Amino acid sequence: MSADVSRHVAIDLGASSGRVALGTVQAGKLTVDVLHRFPNGGVPVQGGLYWDVLGLWREILHGLKLAGSYGHIDSVGVDSWAVDYALLDEHGLLLDGVHHYRDARTTGVMDDVHRTLLKDAMYDATGIQFLPFNTAYQLIAHERQAPGILSRAHSLLMVPDLLHYWLSGRQVTEQTNASTTQLYDPRLATWSRRVLDALDLPEGLLPEVIAPGTVIGEVSPGIALEMGLKGTRVIAPATHDTASAVAAVPAQGPHWAYLSSGTWSLVGVETLEPVITPAALRFNLTNEAGVHGTTRLLKNIMGLWILQECRRSWSFNTPTFEMLYAEAEGVPPSGPLIDPDDPRFLAPGLDMPARVQQYCRDTDQAVPESRAAITRCVLDSLALRTAEVLTQLEAVTGNSISTLHVVGGGSQIRLLNQLIADASGCTVIAGPVEATLIGNLLVQAEACGRIPQGGVRDVVRASEAVLTHRQQTVVPAERRALFARLGERATVPS
Repeated sequence: MSADVSRHVAIDLGASSGRVALGTVQAGKLTVDVLHRFPNGGVPVQGGLYWDVLGLWREILHGLKLAGSYGHIDSVGVDSWAVDYALLDEHGLLLDGVHHYRDARTTGVMDDVHRTLLKDAMYDATGIQFLPFNTAYQLIAHERQAPGILSRAHSLLMVPDLLHYWLSGRQVTEQTNASTTQLYDPRLATWSRRVLDALDLPEGLLPEVIAPGTVIGEVSPGIALEMGLKGTRVIAPATHDTASAVAAVPAQGPHWAYLSSGTWSLVGVETLEPVITPAALRFNLTNEAGVHGTTRLLKNIMGLWILQECRRSWSFNTPTFEMLYAEAEGVPPSGPLIDPDDPRFLAPGLDMPARVQQYCRDTDQAVPESRAAITRCVLDSLALRTAEVLTQLEAVTGNSISTLHVVGGGSQIRLLNQLIADASGCTVIAGPVEATLIGNLLVQAEACGRIPQGGVRDVVRASEAVLTHRQQTVVPAERRALFARLGERATVPS
């Protein structure tokens, strides 16, 4: 391999699938080859919902063996969804399965916690959006479900940290994922003693926090020998998949925001400091760590999950997503709307189309009968919700937003991106699709000295093509007003 060429492996785990990809950096450009894809999802066990982390590990090892066949690999790193964790004993063994954030065990826990720790105090300590599946609430639910388990646990590792431990033998927590737990102080860049004390959680449970781009160690000898990864370093990328995706946003200059569009929609801006203010609390915005010491001020809203579950229920004739979007193009733009963040849409189920229809009945709207009408209803609603959050971000930061970068799988949905441009008035720049993989790989390459410090976005712009959407139709005021009335979500949930 030429001295100016480096190879890096990204392991990217999403809620419905995982990938192992090889990234090659040469002459200031990145090429990405996905070597192995595999399914992921919740596994129901005795009324609970878990992730099959051992199955994921098996698939990861298969992908790493494929990568090792290409010759020397400089580094490997893992990213995944946030908030979920593993508890390990003093020997580094799993104490329990890894619970899925959609597990119903957290029902009501958030309200119980805030009877003793007021929301404004917890927000001041962490700057994190109130969501019922945050790690803090999951831990309380876990202790209720299995009394004494937290005292028996020696350490807690987020999902990517667990896999880095299995790869390298070292237990650490990477900052971008730590910042999602609602146990982390973004001002001090460490665990929040204030929250841990209030929730009676042992501080020793939480490992050292490291920054994205930190070399954790080398791939352990046994794995290296079997996979052909001798001398390969384990480097923590931005392990929260959204943080990796934001790192790969090909933005330049001011006045831009991002939408990481997939199962979830993450709408936000990049700031130099956490924004923990009464206005940010009122809009329930979250402050999560980014690369190079930045903060991702964002809102976590329901994304394509609703359509993913609808499609699953329509699988008797296996419509592709492309078919669904094409059908939705023919539906008039004046149909019913939903609040995509309504709690009824959170849980999985083959009755998701019926839930959409019932929501429309409950709000005195026309009921979408066909799958095309349901698809259009969801897409219109996601576009209006995105525009609403952009307005909130402008109000909180005092900065205008003229450009929205859409990255991830949703960047391929032409109809959705045009609807967002129409609803927001922003220029929508769609791409790259594989932003999470790209961000993961380039943070590793930067840590290896293969690209200049701060040069990740330069490489993205040199390597990836994008598609631009501009406003074509102004959404009528009465339609915006209808959407605003549906949820009245401007304040923190009670």
